[in-house]
Amino acid sequence: MIVQLDEVKENLNITGDDDDALLTRQIAAAESHIDRLLGFKMETEYSAGAVPADLKQAICHLVGHWYENREATIAGISLMPVPYSVQEIVREYRNWSF
Repeated sequence: MIVQLDEVKENLNITGDDDDALLTRQIAAAESHIDRLLGFKMETEYSAGAVPADLKQAICHLVGHWYENREATIAGISLMPVPYSVQEIVREYRNWSF
């Protein structure tokens, strides 16, 4: 894994262990999703510990979003994308090919 469970829990300000299994699955899913957005696997492109900090933060953002919003839709709330979040960070590193 690129982002460790303790990093995500720190980002989400979670101190307990009740949701560790859920968060671990969400980390794996977020890393897979971002790999596909990038067009390459971060684990093979970057050596251990060399994944840029902003890509790690994008993973944490995505896990945080999925953790806080566990349903496919939200009723009664007006949402806006967070500037400089997942899409913006990934766009800078994406392997563009046509």
